[in-house]
Amino acid sequence: MTCKLPLGKIDPSILAKLLSKYTSAGNRVLIGAGIGEDAAIIDMGHGYLVAKTDPITHVTGEIGRYAVHINANDIASMGGRPLWFLATLLMPSGSQGKDIKRIFSQISRTCAELGISYCGGHTEVTSSVNIPIVVGHMLGEVNREHLKPTSAAREGDDLVMTKSAAIEATAIIALEKAEELETSFPKRFVRKAQHYLHEPGISVVKEAMLLKNIPGVHALHDPTEGGLGTGIYEMARASGLGVEVYADRIPLTEETRLLCEYCRIDPLGAFASGSLLIAVSPTTTEKAITKLLNAGVPATRIGRMVQKRKGMRLIKGSRKLELPVFHQDELSRTFG
Repeated sequence: MTCKLPLGKIDPSILAKLLSKYTSAGNRVLIGAGIGEDAAIIDMGHGYLVAKTDPITHVTGEIGRYAVHINANDIASMGGRPLWFLATLLMPSGSQGKDIKRIFSQISRTCAELGISYCGGHTEVTSSVNIPIVVGHMLGEVNREHLKPTSAAREGDDLVMTKSAAIEATAIIALEKAEELETSFPKRFVRKAQHYLHEPGISVVKEAMLLKNIPGVHALHDPTEGGLGTGIYEMARASGLGVEVYADRIPLTEETRLLCEYCRIDPLGAFASGSLLIAVSPTTTEKAITKLLNAGVPATRIGRMVQKRKGMRLIKGSRKLELPVFHQDELSRTFG
């Protein structure tokens, strides 16, 4: 615990000890702090309250939009509907009123798009930060029968993902390295990658809402920092299972592939918001994928959940490799 920690997520072996020692559930917290779970679940008698907090510390140009989507995703990934949003804004010295207004406007507009009430928070200027930081707090509700925690995957379930890998990372690279990229790629290419925030988009609320009523859809998970590989690991670990992932089935767009190659990073380990992981009974897989496709959401079966003793494997042709897990996101390593 005395070693210097790298930028990004805390290593699960360290975090697990901290959560075990210092957090407590109480008699009404059904799902509390745990590796891989997207939000806390609190029993309110008539139903469950879903609670989540997540900070945004990058992509300052659209930080308000990011803050809403990232937190809403985690509510939806538990099978819940995001309803109430609060935000803590920490602004650096020298900030102007127009800077705060821009972020407030982004939050308000994005909440309106998702039917969420922007109902509170805190704002201050502080010398403790050198860029704007937004810490989001999202609350939502879920019926007992619709709860889809990360830890509910079952042995034999198919593993399905929506859209493609590293959507969020693609947008971040294109936004943060715009000038540099335009010396190597056409401007149209860079602009398209920057627009990944909106299309295909980093929200998974739509697909989660489509799936929550389908019997046989057991677990949902929103892979974020650490990428798709880490998200898959989190689902398997939380569920006490192993997993087999077929590398050649993982969708990867041309923009993502080229930008990850340019930055020399693995797309499986880069910010993955925009894709939803789904553990679903094989008898229900086709129904779930068809429903998503009919709603305009691409979905692909990329693996299956197996017994824990079989481990976590990435299958490339005839080779079975260890599933790569990125405790430090590839972009945190690159930009840090």
